Amino acid sequence: MILKTYIEPPIDNNNYLLIDEQSKEAALVDCSAVDDDIRRDLEEYGAKLKYILLTHGHFDHIAGIRPGLLNTNPHPQIVMSKADLGWLEKTNQYLPMFGMPPITIPNIDIFVEDGDTLKLGETEIKVIHTPGHTQGGVCYLVDGKLFSGDTIFRESVGRCDLEGGDFDQIIDSIESKIFTLPPETLIYPGHGRMTSVEWEKEHNRFT
Repeated sequence: MILKTYIEPPIDNNNYLLIDEQSKEAALVDCSAVDDDIRRDLEEYGAKLKYILLTHGHFDHIAGIRPGLLNTNPHPQIVMSKADLGWLEKTNQYLPMFGMPPITIPNIDIFVEDGDTLKLGETEIKVIHTPGHTQGGVCYLVDGKLFSGDTIFRESVGRCDLEGGDFDQIIDSIESKIFTLPPETLIYPGHGRMTSVEWEKEHNRFT
C-alpha cells in the first residue's frame, strides 16, 4: 500500500492518498483541497481514484470536493456516515469565514456504518464509528493504519463544543474502539503528527 500525506488549506488538514499497488485503485481520506501534488501522484502511479473517504462532515474536510473532481470518469465515490449529513449541508455557512468560495454540496454515494468494509483491490478498508467530535465521525482502518479524522490527535482529542459534540462520547469511542486495536497500529489524524495506539494509551492526557 502506497501512502501519501498532503497538508491542505484552510486550516492545515491532513489528507491522505492510499494506493493499492496491485490494482492501482486509490482512495483519498478527506478532501480539503485537490492540489497539483495529488494529481501528479495519481498520474505517476497510474492510479484511479475510487473513493473519497470522509471522516466526518465538517467543512474543512470536504471543501475540495467539486464537480468534475480530478476529471475522472467514473467519478470517485464519496463515502460518509449519514449521521453527518446536517454538517455537510452547512458547509457554505463556514467557507466564507475562511475566505473561501462556496461549493456545490456533493452527493454522498455510499453511506457507511460501524463494521462496514470497502476494498481497494484486495486491500480491505474497515469502517469504525467513533462519535463524539460529531455524531457521524468515523475512522478508517487500512493495513494496520488508522485514519482517525478529528477523533484523536497526538496526545489530544477532537473538540466537542460544536453541535453534536459530546466529550464523554468521544472518550468512550477512543477507549472502546481505538485503544482496543493492536498497540502497533499507527494513527494518522486529521490534523498534526502521526502517532500510534501504544503511544496514546500511555501519553494522551484526556483518556
